[in-house]
Amino acid sequence: MSFQLYTRTGDDGYTSLLGEGRVAKYMPQPEAYGTVDEANAAMGVARAMAASDLTRGILLTAQRDLYRLMSELAASPQAAARFRAIDADRVRWIEEQIEAVTALVNMPREFIVPGDSAPGAYLDLARTIVRRAERLVTHLLHDGLIENVELGRYLNRLSSLLFALELHENALAGAAIPTLAKDVR
Repeated sequence: MSFQLYTRTGDDGYTSLLGEGRVAKYMPQPEAYGTVDEANAAMGVARAMAASDLTRGILLTAQRDLYRLMSELAASPQAAARFRAIDADRVRWIEEQIEAVTALVNMPREFIVPGDSAPGAYLDLARTIVRRAERLVTHLLHDGLIENVELGRYLNRLSSLLFALELHENALAGAAIPTLAKDVR
């Protein structure tokens, strides 16, 4: 039995919100949840490449959180509370994971150049996409289009967690001392 993957309802350039209403696909709300979706996909690649069970487990949990976060971003203002799952407890969970992972790695004193390992590079890519998502969510918060400040806090902490996981994966790959970002001629 086959099923149809398209509805044609978005062919006019508009998309439905969870709850009532439609908005143009280029508006800030779809841009924000689309960017979170992009980050989630990049995290999926990093999870598939990761050497560590710890990394894979943390990423899977965070990916599930991102689906919940996207639901709230995709909701109309009237329906947003029904989809709220990211709260101070989820932010604390991220902070606990950061502490656990940073206890396993040496923190660099300078900026690092991504690419010491394939999983680390994918984690860094995911981190940069999460940072873009955080900027877009902050814009929504400042414009009053969403009200849950924990969404921005979660994304902010997630980018830090992805950096720590990058260092962890790089160390597992034998790059115990991260490549320092300096000019080598």
